[in-house]
Amino acid sequence: MVVPKKSLGQHFLVDENILGVIGRLADLGRDDVVLEVGPGLGILTRYLASRVALVHAVELDRSLEPHLAGIERTVLHWQDALELDPASLVPPPGKLVANLPYNVATPFVVESLDRFPAVALSCVMVQREVADRFFAVPRTKAYGAVSVLMQLATARRGFHPVSREVFRPRPNVESALVAFERIAPGVDPAVKRLVVAAFGHRRKTLANALALAGVATREQAVAALAELGHGAGARAEELAPGEFVELTRALP
Repeated sequence: MVVPKKSLGQHFLVDENILGVIGRLADLGRDDVVLEVGPGLGILTRYLASRVALVHAVELDRSLEPHLAGIERTVLHWQDALELDPASLVPPPGKLVANLPYNVATPFVVESLDRFPAVALSCVMVQREVADRFFAVPRTKAYGAVSVLMQLATARRGFHPVSREVFRPRPNVESALVAFERIAPGVDPAVKRLVVAAFGHRRKTLANALALAGVATREQAVAALAELGHGAGARAEELAPGEFVELTRALP
């Protein structure tokens, strides 16, 4: 019996009924090469491997090897997904399909926008609050840096709430499947730096937040915001994703 490791954010998928929903949202095809992070006991891995050309399964917990060894059309990568070298995935994956461990879900998805440019479509299981954050709209509590970065590079294709009963152990939070497709190669580093700085001090005005982060002086930020039609008191959550690109261009 495998005991899930809380330190790794493990909640193993045990209910196969959800697999059909994943397959539909991921639009799986026989020629697909898929990246799966956190395969756990291999339930999703086996489902994917029976429907696609190849699965790159990335798992940190070596104790799961008896459950994952020998799955057809699957290459196992025993390492931390956040340290995964994209060049090691041959052929490169075109889709990301995974029940992501809670402790890496947000950083992995955000970093994948730049690290895995060949991934055109993703379908990931994450905490419900994380899924809501990905495509939150301006002026809402969930809207933040992650929302902006995700929406500059992707568009949501599907969303499906997931019962806690499909996991072992049963998590204390709600989960959801969210599918999204790439609409841009990634986020420009200058824009990314500005976005992270803008939401680094949510209680402060955007101009003050950028000044504190050293991205621009307050005066420069106020002038740039004026070009976009925003006053000096504007806060980061008021700007739509595309306006952060415009703001970056307007700064000296």
